[in-house]
Amino acid sequence: MCTKITDIYCSATKTIMTTYTPTPIVESSAKTERQNKQYYLLNELQRMARDIPLKYQQRIPCTLLASLASSLVDDTVFEIVLHLKEIQQMTERKLMEQRANLTKTHKCNKLDLQKKQQDDLSGCVARPHNLPLVKRKIDEETRALEAKIKEDIQAMDQRILTEIDNCVNDQQGTLEKAGVPGFFQTTNPLDVKLQMYLLQFIHDLHGRRPSG
Repeated sequence: MCTKITDIYCSATKTIMTTYTPTPIVESSAKTERQNKQYYLLNELQRMARDIPLKYQQRIPCTLLASLASSLVDDTVFEIVLHLKEIQQMTERKLMEQRANLTKTHKCNKLDLQKKQQDDLSGCVARPHNLPLVKRKIDEETRALEAKIKEDIQAMDQRILTEIDNCVNDQQGTLEKAGVPGFFQTTNPLDVKLQMYLLQFIHDLHGRRPSG
């Protein structure tokens, strides 16, 4: 049985054992792993930045790369970028298919017109006096169709450019709202090209980044 002094010692020991909290080794390890991942990402971003044209390198300060590396530690940014890339690819495929279908329609229109014109020329065998008039008509029809085809293609190409610009604008807005460094809505060609490089950096890092 404990004496009075021993009772005090036993009580103090019990209190210490009750209130003692082990050092959070797991938490410390996770923090170290996160830091190592961030250092790796920063080194990779710096390496990739050295490979782009100098005029764009000069627009990427070290603080931007450091902030970008920090944002990439969380896989959320990778997921956002991949999702945006999928949307862009779907949009581009849709537009290219529409352009291909338009070209196919134009080809069919040309063949139909050529067949009609051939029939008109064949009819001139029995009525040779109509040949000059038929040839003039064929020339007018051909020029009219070529003009329409050119107009359709120009309109389609302009629509493609507009939709791609809208897609880029949406990407900028989404990444800006997500807090990804270097991204904001702009039409400045230098800024847009720089953001394209940053997107490529992020895409290249995906899949070979360290886990953690």
